[in-house]
Amino acid sequence: MASGVKKSTFALFFGNRGFFPGSLIASARDEMVQTLKNLGHETLIMDAGLTRHGAVETVAEGQAYAKFLKEHEGQFDGIILSLPNFGDENGVIAALRDVNVPIFVQAYPDDLDKMAPEVRRDSFCGKMSIMDVFFQNDIKYTALKPHTVAPGSLAFAANIDHFDRVCRVVKGVRGMTVGAIGARCTPFKTVRIDEVALQRAGITVETVDLSDVFARMQSVDPNSNAYKDKQEFLKSYTNLGDAPAKALDNILRMGVVLDQLIEEYNLDALAIRCWLELQRQLEMSICVVVSALNNQFLASSCEVDVGNAVAMHALSRASGNVSACLDWNNNYGDDEDKCILFHCGPVPQDMMTEKGLVTGHAILDNAPGIACSYGCNTGRIKPGDFTFSSMMTDAGKLKWYVGEGAFTTDPIPAEFFGCAGVAEIPNLQDVLLFAGRNGHRHHVSVTPGKVTAALSEALGYYLGHQVDAPQEK
Repeated sequence: MASGVKKSTFALFFGNRGFFPGSLIASARDEMVQTLKNLGHETLIMDAGLTRHGAVETVAEGQAYAKFLKEHEGQFDGIILSLPNFGDENGVIAALRDVNVPIFVQAYPDDLDKMAPEVRRDSFCGKMSIMDVFFQNDIKYTALKPHTVAPGSLAFAANIDHFDRVCRVVKGVRGMTVGAIGARCTPFKTVRIDEVALQRAGITVETVDLSDVFARMQSVDPNSNAYKDKQEFLKSYTNLGDAPAKALDNILRMGVVLDQLIEEYNLDALAIRCWLELQRQLEMSICVVVSALNNQFLASSCEVDVGNAVAMHALSRASGNVSACLDWNNNYGDDEDKCILFHCGPVPQDMMTEKGLVTGHAILDNAPGIACSYGCNTGRIKPGDFTFSSMMTDAGKLKWYVGEGAFTTDPIPAEFFGCAGVAEIPNLQDVLLFAGRNGHRHHVSVTPGKVTAALSEALGYYLGHQVDAPQEK
């Protein structure tokens, strides 16, 4: 189970061109390693003795670097292509033609008092040449503003922060596995998904029937360490309130079983059938278990919404923070840029103003045959900036929309059920029209912070999905 989002490890590449000063390479190698270490990143760097000056210029040197990457495959999340001087595009192509991770092109700036042939860099021009041949060879890369940037600068730190988020999303979404726990509820045709389209995008869906989950729950030993540990954890995680004994027992059993499934299938995210079988047969709601999983960076969505489970995972990888799946639920008076985002209780505790209170499901309690629906972790969502997204499949393609907003301090009536927050989203009406007209869900996923730029680059540019930003239209 994930316990957070680790910063990316970068493989370092240094370009060189022979009639520019090679003396600049050695200092760049030392500076780049130390700077990235200070920013919290591990690095891989090829032995300086394997090429002239410890950089890549010729095709043969590029091939040596490609071999170095192959030997360390899986140990790095992105490549930083550094140009201490002009660099040579032929060696670059030989080295990086077949990489399957994002590449960030960084060029050192010239100092105006160091323009003599023995000290000038001309990396400004060299970066243009590298970008040109990358385009010609259909190699994807990241280039950011400013065009040249010194590793010790604040601008470089901001560039690396962006690139790190891009790498985390690409790595996290490509090859992820989602557990679909239970069949999609018949009333929720809005969350239908094309598993083949997901598989072709590198996302595997593993399905588990609720009957198997219920059978596993019956076999959980209440005297086991797993059961006792789950009980202690939930007691510290939230306010269990006046918990009915049967409901709490089933919640603990469900928590143990989901942990087993996560480990068994090596799951990165879950999409769970959360009603009405749980309430009618087990007299529980699963919200508090889902809330806890979300707080542990195991993205878990409601109503078997696999698309938003994937979106939650992507958002979390981009932000380095927890995520939640919410309903586009209520208008907020006459303010066209505000609405109430809500769900029954799966919001991670880290996104809530205070420790939640576990209650019954006030809405489902009105359904026939439900004697108890305890399990909803209720409360309010913290104020602060957030990024939102949702994903669907259509005609074999993955389609996303992204945007940003802020949870406000505006009040919500005390009798409002569940966990909710007032969201202020610029051009909200355009977002809602776009989502509706293009077949997106009634759900939207959110994560704290503003990370749309990195998220969009990773999903759209590197992974090739359709990404729309309806706020900007």
